[in-house]
Amino acid sequence: MDQVTFGGSGLDRAADLRTDVAAQVEAMQSPGARTVVLWRGKPLVEGLDDRDARLARMPLDHPVLADARDGVILLGRENGEAVFCHDISGWAPPDLDAALLGGFADPTEQTHPACAPGQRFVELRRVMTWLSPRDAELAATAKAIRGWHATHGFCARCGAVSDMQQAGWQRVCASCGAHHFPRTDPVVIMLITRGNRCLLGRSPGWPEGMYSCLAGFVEPGETPEAAVRREVMEEAGIAVGRVRYVASQPWPFPASLMIGCHGEALDDEIQLDPAELEDARWITREALADVFAGLSTDMLPARKGAIAHYLLRHWLSDTLE
Repeated sequence: MDQVTFGGSGLDRAADLRTDVAAQVEAMQSPGARTVVLWRGKPLVEGLDDRDARLARMPLDHPVLADARDGVILLGRENGEAVFCHDISGWAPPDLDAALLGGFADPTEQTHPACAPGQRFVELRRVMTWLSPRDAELAATAKAIRGWHATHGFCARCGAVSDMQQAGWQRVCASCGAHHFPRTDPVVIMLITRGNRCLLGRSPGWPEGMYSCLAGFVEPGETPEAAVRREVMEEAGIAVGRVRYVASQPWPFPASLMIGCHGEALDDEIQLDPAELEDARWITREALADVFAGLSTDMLPARKGAIAHYLLRHWLSDTLE
């Protein structure tokens, strides 16, 4: 699991502080308190380039926080000091081309005038494999919880405006008293094999040549194992027998928990659902090794940092446990 990006770094999430307002204030007043800064879901990082990227931790009196909005969220503790999250999405960079934002791997960077040289806002997908485990967990947590607040400002029961409570880990409706908690969507992602072959597919809109493991949301009243069998049948028409859990990954795009599984196919005749997949194919272990080595002319491997890459890599090396 230490090889899965966002897989967890043992962060102390300081749940004991969430209901203690006085303790939160005291923690924020400590000279060692720091905050992670986001702009439209992009974390503020520092370093010479992507390979050297480190999540920036800013003091709570830093001028960049003058553009912060929507309250402060407590992420946890590091070395006994609290770490928070601020959002400055209200800031408008000069000459911003909004059409370039939000892509599969947004290449743009934004530099705030109050930040030091080398500090910039970047798409998390772009740098996630270069961040340390702790930086990745903090960035993923900040992005997911901020994304939830951005889309859940109103009570789902009565429609009134809700308020952030418990250091950002709950919203409460002042009108009807309903309590709302951060949403995480369970998703199964499955390595489906049959002998020496595995099943890969691609969704419409993916980068040219990119293939990955099949995946889908777990439905209410459904186990992950049942979801694996249903999704593979719906998308590719393949019946799946034995299913086992392998590993999981928080995936803050926007707020999923990827449940990595290995399933054994009972047949190999693909019946593609074009509404779900643009293509699906069986690929041998040897051919997949060529894909990972960059020797394939028509297929790209699953993105590094994604749990699909983890599953496929360990299947190739026969270390899938």
